Amino acid sequence: MLAADKLQLQSSLKQQATALKEKEFNLHHNNFMTVGTQAAVLAGLDVTMFIEFQPPPNNEWAFIFIPRTLKFIYYVCITSAFCANILVVAQTTILSVLGASVALRGPDGSMMTATDGLYQERAMVFQTFGYGLGLTISSVVMCVWLHLHWEASLVCCGIAVYTINRMRGTYYRIVKKFDFDESLTVDFQDIFDGPAAITAIPMRHMLVDGMRFARVNGISGITGGEKRASGKGSFDHGNATIDDDEEEAYVRRQRMTNGKTTGLQTV
Repeated sequence: MLAADKLQLQSSLKQQATALKEKEFNLHHNNFMTVGTQAAVLAGLDVTMFIEFQPPPNNEWAFIFIPRTLKFIYYVCITSAFCANILVVAQTTILSVLGASVALRGPDGSMMTATDGLYQERAMVFQTFGYGLGLTISSVVMCVWLHLHWEASLVCCGIAVYTINRMRGTYYRIVKKFDFDESLTVDFQDIFDGPAAITAIPMRHMLVDGMRFARVNGISGITGGEKRASGKGSFDHGNATIDDDEEEAYVRRQRMTNGKTTGLQTV
């Protein structure tokens, strides 16, 4: 009864710790969904800028190499931005689907494995999203130089560059504000490895205990006359140790059979 209560207590503690870990899993899952949605929107914008953009002919420029260079940089930036955003969409989709599948259908401890995996992958996802966003704005800088006169191009280029620097400064400011020591993060590993660690009784020990119980019951059926004939007196089963399990089982079966036969003869 006490063993069953202990097992129930451990199971309840482990279930509550898993529920707390699930909150962290949902946090990372929602963050990935948000980033993936924004990356999909940017990918659509990049495709539009790639297809709908019609730069003026090169013969309108005094030097042919200038529009060719601007077009080269523009298309490289917009293609790289599109690929980066599509990569973010693919990463967030795979992490969300596989992470949730492992957390719910995986073996014991899968919730912790899935949560820690999402946390480790988030840095790469956010970094790729930042690259895609920065390349999209960089392509705008090239676009204004191709479409507008130099006065308007200069003003619009300054606005775009200011936006890039502002985004960069805002990122570092927010990261610094919400930064914390990773070693102080709440961890449930001590609970899963400690009080909530459920260990099953090995099957070999259960078989040995059952065979010992059968041996004791078989010895109790032996009559007093047989005990005197054997000359062994009372049998102390606590001190009897046999290394070979098969030999021990065979001796027990023989003693049980002898005990039953002796009982019938006595009757």
